Amino acid sequence: MAHEAATRRDDDPMDATDPIIEMRNARVTYDDGETFVLDDVSMAVERNEVVGVVGESGSGKSMFASAMLDAIPDPGRLSGEILYHKDDGTTIDVLELSPEELRKFRWEEVAMVFQGAMSSFNPTMKVGGHFEETLKAHDADVIEGMARAEELLADLYLDPERVLDSYPHELSGGMQQRALIALSLVLEPNVLVMDEPTAALDLLMQRSILMLLQELQEKYDLTMVFITHDLPLVAALADRMAVMYAFDLIEVAPRDQLIGDSGHPYTRALLNSTPNLDAPLEEMRAIEGQSPAPINVPSGCSYAPRCPLATEECREVDPEFYETGVGHSTACHHWERARETIDLNFEAVEDDAVGADTEDHA
Repeated sequence: MAHEAATRRDDDPMDATDPIIEMRNARVTYDDGETFVLDDVSMAVERNEVVGVVGESGSGKSMFASAMLDAIPDPGRLSGEILYHKDDGTTIDVLELSPEELRKFRWEEVAMVFQGAMSSFNPTMKVGGHFEETLKAHDADVIEGMARAEELLADLYLDPERVLDSYPHELSGGMQQRALIALSLVLEPNVLVMDEPTAALDLLMQRSILMLLQELQEKYDLTMVFITHDLPLVAALADRMAVMYAFDLIEVAPRDQLIGDSGHPYTRALLNSTPNLDAPLEEMRAIEGQSPAPINVPSGCSYAPRCPLATEECREVDPEFYETGVGHSTACHHWERARETIDLNFEAVEDDAVGADTEDHA
């Protein structure tokens, strides 16, 4: 078989020299375990890196993000381990924290930015009030915290005085989202998890915000986990990328390796179905079939029903990860055949592709 020349490993996505978050066999279930929306996912996130997590709608990306903060909505049940390595060298298991410890952890260590800023702001409170309320709730110095808020807003090319004195609805969508990013950073967390933070914005504003996030990451030594269905968008920002399918990770690799030399048939199909300037529209190919529902995940490889390379082995044996390159892991029995037979029409995204437009598009 094609994979016999490769080293087979079942823990490769956990390899990290300086991890800040380690997710070990994380599983999210509903209906007393009958329905699962995250299936034994393991992955380590390196300190100060940017990880992009991509996949189709319904692949489990948002659950992956929420699991990092033990923020699964009821009645979901999260099991496994979520380990967080603090700056002082100690390690905590997030799932063992008390409600008060968890509240502090979610703002002071790991913060999250959700899609749609308006749903995160109280429409009856000015933006400045949100910053003050957050600082007071965490017993932080309000004067120092508001000075930091002004610096963060300025970093995001906003007028601090105007924004802090405005109600959320008085700001454009792009301004709201940038204000929310500033709010998430006001307590100086080490990790910023973003769940489709730019999905509701136009392309120009998306690219502007990505460039600003890149500047923030470098200035404040942030670790970022960026969740999106938009592969080209996150490719311009990420150091490393992870692809999800049917509630599990199926490929993890450095950005350029995943785009230029992916090994999983699904990743290659996802790249070929993505609009890009390097390939004519007639070369774009939709992925046939549908991803499985949480209650109907097939045995063996979950992608087998849609995969042109699927064999009986694929339908019967769930593939573990194979080491398919340096820091590159692929959960596919036939990753070599995929590289040989599924051509890519997607070119690597340059780091400066996010553009340099930082003007306020109100």
